[in-house]
Amino acid sequence: MSAADSLLVSAKADVNAAVGDWLDHLGSERRLADRTLVAYERDVRQFLRFLTNHLAEPPGLDALEELRPSDFRGFLASRRQSGAESRTLARGLAGIRSFLRYLETRGEVNAAASAAIRPPRQKRSLPKPVSAGDAMTLVDADAAMDAEPWVAARNAAVLTLLYGCGLRISEALSLTGRMAPRRGTRSLRIVGKGGRERVVPVLPVVCDAVESYLALCPYVPQPDGPLFLGVRGGPLSPRIVQLAMAGLRRALGLPESATPHALRHSFATHLLAGGGDLRTIQELLGHASLSTTQIYTEVDAARLLEAYDRAHPRAHQQK
Repeated sequence: MSAADSLLVSAKADVNAAVGDWLDHLGSERRLADRTLVAYERDVRQFLRFLTNHLAEPPGLDALEELRPSDFRGFLASRRQSGAESRTLARGLAGIRSFLRYLETRGEVNAAASAAIRPPRQKRSLPKPVSAGDAMTLVDADAAMDAEPWVAARNAAVLTLLYGCGLRISEALSLTGRMAPRRGTRSLRIVGKGGRERVVPVLPVVCDAVESYLALCPYVPQPDGPLFLGVRGGPLSPRIVQLAMAGLRRALGLPESATPHALRHSFATHLLAGGGDLRTIQELLGHASLSTTQIYTEVDAARLLEAYDRAHPRAHQQK
């Protein structure tokens, strides 16, 4: 029996047919990515295999109709025992709910039982900014001594945009030649996630970094073409920037968390530490919700506690 066949016997024919219809719906009408469809099908098949053992037979649509919240809790508990983390469990539950809601729209099951289950609480990891001193070193073109001068200047200009304007790497690389911040530029209009537009102020040091890159670049960026170019004159790949950052952090002895995106975290954290208003920082970052920005208050508090533990004379006193 093939692996594909072993998956299909975990459910009766009516359910297997419904899974195929659901995936077709997600792919053609909702246009989900192939890898998302693969993950969703894997999660639903895991649930169906659990039900086969749980019910002592492969489930059909009639069995799905009779499911209770306790059945979903049992599935999550079994996945937890097998080592699945909260993020994996939450994603799996989302896929199962999507499938059952699809069946509900066809009048074949009631999806209320799955909706009654609260997804596992996920531990929220704090952003890991770099220090102000390390950020300034990372955006210095002279730090990349092994790169060609124009490549070092280009990388420094990109990283300066991330730290100086709080841009995502995709936003920096989406800038066109016409949008290049030159001396005298005061602001940039950025289109971020979800098509949300925001205006970010541009510091003179950002303009200087871009001007240095343009003066050394052997290619001329076209007004409607990408501002940042690769060594062959094509659009600069985000991967190249990530590799350049990896080389810099190794040379400077920085942790693996010092990624290009960490400079955006540093932008927000350093603004907040300097007295920046949380609502303003939200607008500068392009966050849709203030709750997303509020995580930086936790970062700032954590840094204060670390400083306290290092510096306070009674921090390490035995109780």
